[in-house]
Amino acid sequence: MADYNHRETELKWQRFWEQNQTYKTDNQSDKEKYYVLDMFPYPSGAGLHVGHPLGYIASDIVARYKRLKGFNVLHPMGFDSFGLPAEQYAIQTGQHPALTTEVNLTRYIEQLKNIGFSYDWSREVRTSDPSYYKWTQWIFMELFRSWYNRDTDKAEPIETLTAKFAQNGTAGVNAVTADGLPQFTAEEWNAKTETEQYAITLNYRLTYVADAVVNWCPGLGTVLANDEVKDGPNGTRVSERGGYPVEQKLMRQWMMRITAYADRLLYGLDTIDWTESIKEQQRNWIGRSVGASVRFTIYDLRFTNDGSTKHHPDAVKNRNSSIVNRKSIDVFTTRVDTLYGVTFMVLAPEHELVNELTTPEQREVVEAYVAAAKLRSERDRMAEGKTVSGVFTGSYCINPISGEQVPIWLADYVLAGYGTGAVMAVPSGDQRDYLFAKQYNLPIVPVLDAQKNLDEQADNTKEGHYINSELINGLTYAEATAKLIAALEAKGAGKGKVNYRMRDAVFSRQRYWGEPVPVYFKPRVDSPNEQGEPLPYLIDEADLPLELPAVDKYLPTETGEPPLGRAEDWKYKENYQYELSTMPGWAGSSWYWYRYMDPQNDHEFASSEAIAYWKNVDLYIGGTEHATGHLLYSRFWNKFLKDRGYVPEEEPFRKLINQGMIQGRSNFVYRQIGTGMPGVPPVYVSFGLKDQYETVELYVDVNIVDNDVLDTEAFKKWSADNADATFILEPNGTYVCGFAVEKMSKSKYNVVNPDDVAERYGADVLRLYEMFLGPLEQAKPWNTNGIDGTYRFIRKLWRLFYKVAPNGENQDAQSEWIVTDEAPTREELKVLHKTIKKAQEDIDNFSFNTSVSAFMVCVNELAQLKCHKRAILQDLVLLLSPYAPHIAEELWAALGNEPGTVSKASYPVFNPQFLVEDAFEYPIQINGKVRTTISFPLDQSSESIEQEVLANEVVIKWLEGKAPKKVVVVPKRIVNVVP
Repeated sequence: MADYNHRETELKWQRFWEQNQTYKTDNQSDKEKYYVLDMFPYPSGAGLHVGHPLGYIASDIVARYKRLKGFNVLHPMGFDSFGLPAEQYAIQTGQHPALTTEVNLTRYIEQLKNIGFSYDWSREVRTSDPSYYKWTQWIFMELFRSWYNRDTDKAEPIETLTAKFAQNGTAGVNAVTADGLPQFTAEEWNAKTETEQYAITLNYRLTYVADAVVNWCPGLGTVLANDEVKDGPNGTRVSERGGYPVEQKLMRQWMMRITAYADRLLYGLDTIDWTESIKEQQRNWIGRSVGASVRFTIYDLRFTNDGSTKHHPDAVKNRNSSIVNRKSIDVFTTRVDTLYGVTFMVLAPEHELVNELTTPEQREVVEAYVAAAKLRSERDRMAEGKTVSGVFTGSYCINPISGEQVPIWLADYVLAGYGTGAVMAVPSGDQRDYLFAKQYNLPIVPVLDAQKNLDEQADNTKEGHYINSELINGLTYAEATAKLIAALEAKGAGKGKVNYRMRDAVFSRQRYWGEPVPVYFKPRVDSPNEQGEPLPYLIDEADLPLELPAVDKYLPTETGEPPLGRAEDWKYKENYQYELSTMPGWAGSSWYWYRYMDPQNDHEFASSEAIAYWKNVDLYIGGTEHATGHLLYSRFWNKFLKDRGYVPEEEPFRKLINQGMIQGRSNFVYRQIGTGMPGVPPVYVSFGLKDQYETVELYVDVNIVDNDVLDTEAFKKWSADNADATFILEPNGTYVCGFAVEKMSKSKYNVVNPDDVAERYGADVLRLYEMFLGPLEQAKPWNTNGIDGTYRFIRKLWRLFYKVAPNGENQDAQSEWIVTDEAPTREELKVLHKTIKKAQEDIDNFSFNTSVSAFMVCVNELAQLKCHKRAILQDLVLLLSPYAPHIAEELWAALGNEPGTVSKASYPVFNPQFLVEDAFEYPIQINGKVRTTISFPLDQSSESIEQEVLANEVVIKWLEGKAPKKVVVVPKRIVNVVP
């Protein structure tokens, strides 16, 4: 061949790797293990664009490097193949989502293999495969069979809880559960029927059914996760998929008690090597705060026949009575010391008591306000500086300390999913409450003598002493807080409490394309006094996996049930109704790294031996968009599996790197206004001339643009509307496009397919160029124009091994092999070992872009030295192999090594001796100007240097026969000759 043929070479080695299972990994080895993992991709129909492989390339470089360093490397790939896009396509076309998903998976795998990743494809998993989701269902069942014991600080089998009930009732049970559950003795427990006992345990399990405020999307007919919702126009919320309106709605849902693990999720962040920004996002999401729970009893109202209201005579102000057995509003506050400053109560519009609290006079305005709030985004509702709004319910509650009546308002700045969905408003100490009070002319009561400027704004100081606060007047913050909590506990109206912003996770989706929940419902036939809802029961483990049934459509039923309600005769044991919701998308991705360890195991999600060997993921690479979704849920499930003895590690991912986004480089053409209409062919003005015309800027496909120069003939073919287009060109006869750096999007025509890049330049060039663009964690623009330098680098590398036939000669002629067995010079060894040092440090520090620069410098310097020596080039091939594996395999074999074994070699060892300088090039200055340079050994004496300088022909010439007045030798700096 005349030059390096990337198409032929890369296809050859990709086939070799697949046929020989080069990257197949064993679960046992004498080598140290290293587990490097990419975040689970979802196989969309659009396939990969050049931004997607960025993290995959980085992880593959590390995997290949670690193999060379002697590790047994697990580097798998699989797919998060359940998802809403496939379901929406199924709704539109009637095609089963499994068929669409299979087509997309085939495309993804083809693209990934074309880039030359060293995945162990024998371990591939797919969340939509029943053999996989069998174990997702099994983990759900284990969660259902468990409760969280605060005393042992871990999850335990539910049998340990029922044993406590049988022995002591609820006394001494310290469980994570909802507040206010009934208490009972052992005698009362033992007197209950089996069904009654089972129903009680449902309140303690780690997965349970409850009413929850969710993101309901009527247009899609399903609940959406927070990351599936985005901000829409005018402060509304819409679905990421399709842009349908989303509202907050109270619905019966399966829940996961992730709050049981709040502290462990928080403190575990200190034990892992993640970026501080991701850790901080998780800390903020968990939102741990120390304060008090306070119960405000509702001031009882009775409605008269004429629609007016009057206070019930029993609901009188009584400061001294304890507050029990009456409806109340619970709030959590970090400033219990401000209780005397509470002048109104604010509920979220979605609060469960809104309907009951709303008086007839207020019903119309309340219902209108609630309807409007449902459509607004949380971000908009919580935005600083926005105008506050609210509506009075007509009802009151009682301050448990002061005994004062407190009006109950609704305000959209309170969220149902945060805290209890209720806020005790202290306008003197909270700015949002202050603005609300000003807006609706509500009282503002100062509570500390150090509060200032309350006529202008709130002051949340904790300094000074309390005023207007009967029980705590004159006390300091610490004294007041302790005294008020004690008073609340004595009244049964509150207690000190640690609260979390994080809520239990909604685990239901009203969709078809997801994991069926392995649950059926059975009526309470043996408890005639407690009929209520049918109770959920787990199916038998022997019946796993519970597979998706066939349905006629992928839409909700006409009666509003989820799509699974369309399945005919889909009953458990032909008798009981299955759960009709499916699991959320995050279910299958919350444990998948364990399945990679043992993917063909039919008896358990992974063998204990495999898990004991691989333990957890050493390096995890993926996007920041998963900070509070996938990463939080994964950590939760991992901790649960550890509690139950199935895995040994508390944290699943030891080190996490978030790759930045590769942005697109859009191109624009400029159509002259008044053209491009019926009967008027379009006229396009080149960028440099557009200011001379009135034009409109339009996107153009970047794939028909080269260095911002438009291929005008391809442009005419690109769109039928432009078939008759004419162009106003630059003086050099080209049409130059405008450009902008933006997110890659099909609508902007700036998506670059990695297949096209690999076809034109080679997969190795693609890999090197993506790393060369900039630091892995930073966003950077893709510019195909800049790839030529990397393309030339690969060919320069090739020419260190082969003498290539020049252009014009027979292109079919074989290149001449020019590698020799000569001993390398010290200068050549210096170039090599400088590169070894740099490449190793960079990979260890995940600074891949600077490694590519070092390789380019190395090849240039070896070319200048005309180095074609095996001792140098063999190590260079190994250094490059993690980045450019195809050409590395080709050259490794050409060097006489066994074909396909470059990944089994050892990484070159850096020898610092070759970087030690043994000579210095001295500038020789005569009469203030440098006239020449002379190299001297570092240990040569100043006297000897002076003698050789004066004997130098150049120095003699410039001295013109005169004897110098003096010669000054500055070691390792300069020699100065003074005539």
